[in-house]
Amino acid sequence: MTKAVVNLAAIERNCRRLLAELQAPAGLCAVVKADGYGHGVARCARAALAAGATCLAVANLDEARELSDEEYEHLLVMGPIPAGDLEEAVVLGVDMVIWREHLVRWIEELAAEIGTRARVHVKLDTGMGRFGTRDPAEASRVVVAALAAPNVQLVGLMTHFATADEPGDSFFEEQLQRFERWALPIKQAHPEVLLHAANSAATLRDPRAHFDMVRCGIALYGMDPFGEDPHARDLEPALELGSYVAEVKECAAGESTGYGRHFLADRDTHLAVLPTGYGDGWRRGLSNNGEVLIGGRRHPLVGTVSMDSLAVDLGPDPAVRRLLREEAVLIGSQDSERITAEQVAARLGTINYEVTCGLTSRVERWYHHDRER
Repeated sequence: MTKAVVNLAAIERNCRRLLAELQAPAGLCAVVKADGYGHGVARCARAALAAGATCLAVANLDEARELSDEEYEHLLVMGPIPAGDLEEAVVLGVDMVIWREHLVRWIEELAAEIGTRARVHVKLDTGMGRFGTRDPAEASRVVVAALAAPNVQLVGLMTHFATADEPGDSFFEEQLQRFERWALPIKQAHPEVLLHAANSAATLRDPRAHFDMVRCGIALYGMDPFGEDPHARDLEPALELGSYVAEVKECAAGESTGYGRHFLADRDTHLAVLPTGYGDGWRRGLSNNGEVLIGGRRHPLVGTVSMDSLAVDLGPDPAVRRLLREEAVLIGSQDSERITAEQVAARLGTINYEVTCGLTSRVERWYHHDRER
């Protein structure tokens, strides 16, 4: 069995650490999309709100539906909502992101029929090149239309940074200035409108990006938005990923393990076999390219990662047989050793986001507050 153990108290401390970073009066929107970055959306959302986050953000309406039974005051859907789902979005009362004038008309009509006031945020694409309009004039027309619609409330103006996690690049500054040129005059005329742009990296990089609210995801879970060392930024990884040694077997020099025989023992050794594989989200790219903590020590992952199992080289000492049924740590700490999601990502040539988001549904999630269940 592979299990992810999530310390909700760590999420709360990360949340408070981010809040301490903010320039007043900025608030914190906790981004809980992708099942809370693989940590589990509902429990993580409650932890973030308990620690002072003022609202939550998800990527789409499907994710919003998962949280619709909870009593959350504000839930921001950051991605586009298909026309056929707009009525449900209005009924659910989620905050919607828009950048076209016709959407204001549609939302106004639906909200009037339902007898409610829909909440919208207008998005300017300052350089991310995805959703939002690149044209500040068009974004301003959407703002004017939203302000004129009786059943629409203009809640915020927003953008998203493309290179905030690349310290020293100049494009971050360009995006920041583009957003300020467009948004600050509107804010001056309508002080109640929230300006928000910063993700985790921008929040930790530059206080000028804080505006009225920041949208933090990866740092909330204790991972480094710059892909280096979370502990160096006073962030506490909330998730530990573990398995167990289901088999210890002798492997003589010249014998192999795994599909393709990509590991051939160069000496007599012992292999620990773990019931964890890419079916759990432990990527095949870690074949002969990873480490696992067993018995308080680092051991190399050897051979091909299968769907349901992987092998670890324990070495030639016969005493390692005692490690049968012992805990194996894939992400987390054991005695004085530690493996972070950032280290795993570096092995794979990817980012820490993908490591935890890739954990599959068959990985059981366990929750605790500093080991108190």
